[in-house]
Amino acid sequence: MSLTLATPHAEAPVPALAPREQETLRHIAAGRTYLQTARHMGLSKHTVDAYLRRIRAKLNINSTAELTRLAISLGL
Repeated sequence: MSLTLATPHAEAPVPALAPREQETLRHIAAGRTYLQTARHMGLSKHTVDAYLRRIRAKLNINSTAELTRLAISLGL
């Protein structure tokens, strides 16, 4: 499943998020810590951090609040 978004401040659609990036975003938006997310997904907290850095870079997002807003708008 590919995820492509159009943001209000950008005319071009943003890059798609990989399934594991979507899952990570869903956990963080639900209020879980990096460590809780890592344990739930069977990863290290460093891998969770890497996924979130990739999401932030792809979508030009700088804060957890923006990540949460995005997750809500996507229905994650």
